Amino acid sequence: MSRRPWRRVATAAAALLAATSIAACSDDPSDAQDLSENRVGAMAEYAAGTQFKATEPLSFSVLYNNHPNYPLKNDWLFWSELTSRTNVTLDPVAVPLSDYNQKRSLLIGAGDAPLLIPKTYPPDVNTFVSSGAILPVSDYLDLMPNLKDKIEKWNLKPEIDTLRQEDGKFYLLPGLHEKPWHDYSLAVRTDIMQELNLEVPKTWDDLYTVLKAMKAKYPDVYPFSDRWSQPNPAGNLLNLLAVSYGLEGAGWNFQHVSWDPEAKKFEYTGATEKYKQMLQYLNKLVAEKLLDPESFTQTDDVARQKLANGKSFVISANAQAVVNDYRPDLARNANAKIAKIPLPVGPAGEINPASRLENGMMISSKARDSKNFVAMMQFVDWLWYSDAGQEFAKWGVEGTTFTKDAAGKHTLAPDVNVIGLNPDAPKHLQKDFGFYNGVFAYGGTPELVQAFFSPEEQEFQQVMNARTPKLPPPPYPLRDEEREQVSLWETPLRDHVYQATLQFILGQRDFAQWDAYLAELKSKNMDAYMETVTKAYDRYQQANG
Repeated sequence: MSRRPWRRVATAAAALLAATSIAACSDDPSDAQDLSENRVGAMAEYAAGTQFKATEPLSFSVLYNNHPNYPLKNDWLFWSELTSRTNVTLDPVAVPLSDYNQKRSLLIGAGDAPLLIPKTYPPDVNTFVSSGAILPVSDYLDLMPNLKDKIEKWNLKPEIDTLRQEDGKFYLLPGLHEKPWHDYSLAVRTDIMQELNLEVPKTWDDLYTVLKAMKAKYPDVYPFSDRWSQPNPAGNLLNLLAVSYGLEGAGWNFQHVSWDPEAKKFEYTGATEKYKQMLQYLNKLVAEKLLDPESFTQTDDVARQKLANGKSFVISANAQAVVNDYRPDLARNANAKIAKIPLPVGPAGEINPASRLENGMMISSKARDSKNFVAMMQFVDWLWYSDAGQEFAKWGVEGTTFTKDAAGKHTLAPDVNVIGLNPDAPKHLQKDFGFYNGVFAYGGTPELVQAFFSPEEQEFQQVMNARTPKLPPPPYPLRDEEREQVSLWETPLRDHVYQATLQFILGQRDFAQWDAYLAELKSKNMDAYMETVTKAYDRYQQANG
């Protein structure tokens, strides 16, 4: 996740900048233009907990991330029931999941983007801010009482501040979690663990011990052969290790900078001692033939085949992969059992690395000129942020897709399946009804987020929730010219880190060459990159304290 900030030069400029900062950071829409001409269809008395219903039929375009697991259908109950409840019809502009980011950029660049642009992760917003194509949504939070209520009630301001740009505003309406929810970890063949009388590994060092024992018993096997390596080699594994070592992220969540809370400064992630130690750990696993070197290049299918054929016992996992992939893959082996283990603990201690912010919504700046703008913001607030809207997007329609008892406990209808909860049911919540759709359903209370979790996943979450939440790093918003410059540096830097990471892990490069590697990063403008980040951080601290 990206963060940013700012500084004063001359006294007069400083005063002006400070005034601008205070106004922008107040999120007070009084700074925005008069909205009296933009209230057609809006509710006069709309508040948190109110059912939104437009005063006349409205239609809003939305960029739709078309997931291959539940392809878009025009006759989904989701669409008709949404219109019935809100008097709003959504007009989806469908884009295949595989092309979503590229198509989104093309549409925004051409000025043809739909009004609502969901499934956007925080770093993706930075590219579009300077163009003026995206609305500074922080100016209009008073139109969104459910969102404001959750930010205040869940004490989300520190996380929200990480979204702010150099102007003090933010341009993304993020998905909000009351509690951090961490899903990704490792899955382990528990029957092999029992056979060898091994305990579930609590730390990464424990995992090394477990792998050694597996290798001793099964010398022809690589105990650990991983997936999720395309397009980013060992995308999940490197990210898990990075956060365990106290870094912001690596692999598929590579972050150029990480915050050192003791030194109170940012460091270039791929140049830190922590990153080196992480690579040394993986190099040890590869050198001792505990980790399959093909893990860094093989496809998911190959990794799954090795697990299914007893050629490996450990693999990256999330909750759905265990249920939908690994257990069916292992079904022909009656003795085989596999489970996801809590994220192993590393030098950073027992932390829950998950952010409470998730992908969210950009809004086209064209929407601000619409006569229905206020109604649209109220609608977005209801569907994505109200308790009722979140329940609807996830569970569907009471009496049709779910039931609810007097205590408020939800139960999926017996003829409806999702994530294997009712495996023999003839209907599917996502495929046949359009609910629990990643475009509309994300975030919320733990009860809502974990509603479809199996008992074992609930157990996993209890372990993770008992850990200390990882604090977000401080913001460092970049100015437009700075962002343009660092974007030129980022790709060569990232590519070199990726290349060297594999070389060190696979033993193709000795760690005696670490200083030479750091010099190579310097030659690719690492120091200038960090100087820019540090200046931006200092500016933000001086302006906001």
